[in-house]
Amino acid sequence: MGVFDEPKIDTHCHVLDPARFPYAPDVAYRPSGQEIAPLEQYLQVMDAYGIRHALFVGPNSGYGLDNRCLLDVIGRGQGRFKGIAVVRNEIDRDALMQLRSTGVIGIAFNATVMGVQHYAGTGALLRTLAELDMLLSLQVEHDQLVDLRALVENSGVRVMIDHGGRPAAEGGVDQPGFQALLAMARNGRTAVKLSGYQKFSSQPPPYDDTRPFIDALLEAFTLDNCLWASDWPFLKAPQRLDVGPLLRQVERLLPHEADRRKLFWDTPRRWLGF
Repeated sequence: MGVFDEPKIDTHCHVLDPARFPYAPDVAYRPSGQEIAPLEQYLQVMDAYGIRHALFVGPNSGYGLDNRCLLDVIGRGQGRFKGIAVVRNEIDRDALMQLRSTGVIGIAFNATVMGVQHYAGTGALLRTLAELDMLLSLQVEHDQLVDLRALVENSGVRVMIDHGGRPAAEGGVDQPGFQALLAMARNGRTAVKLSGYQKFSSQPPPYDDTRPFIDALLEAFTLDNCLWASDWPFLKAPQRLDVGPLLRQVERLLPHEADRRKLFWDTPRRWLGF
């Protein structure tokens, strides 16, 4: 069995279907062209690369707080899909429980778009997520995690860090934000997505300058708390990307099939409840 056929759970992908679900009028970025990504296209990606399940993350781009497209996708998945929603910080417990009943298993914080201060008063929300056994999908970049770490860890919520924490590639593994991420591996409630290399590399594919960060994450979190994700359809990517070369990159990183099974299947299945 080759890497393309090995069973996988994609822990970070998006559907953007403005023909069926028009973009929100107030979003800052409106994906277009090859960023348009209806479910029908992603189903072909799943079939080509052995993806059995997917966690769709509601994008700030295009939809913002509008989760209708996300909920539609989950509803059409016949148990294959779950979701991460973008919500208002003031959302109440009943509304979170309603989302959970539809297959939404957590919410997204994206400090790279909204800024750190936007989430300063969300301690009660995070504690409610922890009580409901829902997840936080947290996207930060550079040293933003330094300011958010205490808020997240003190809440008790289980958190997935998107795209390796998006460190500054030129800053090395000792930069404060990345060290904060490595330290979170000790709390037993944090996983990290090995994905989105184009979001923090300063080089073209195969993003060799990200390797020291990936190695450090694997050492700190182990494969028991590392997750693979495609980041399809690669919003704002600086160059053309495809799932196939990204999987070959995983194959080079983890040459043993048993290790890839943990990353592709065992760990995400445990974290996401598939």
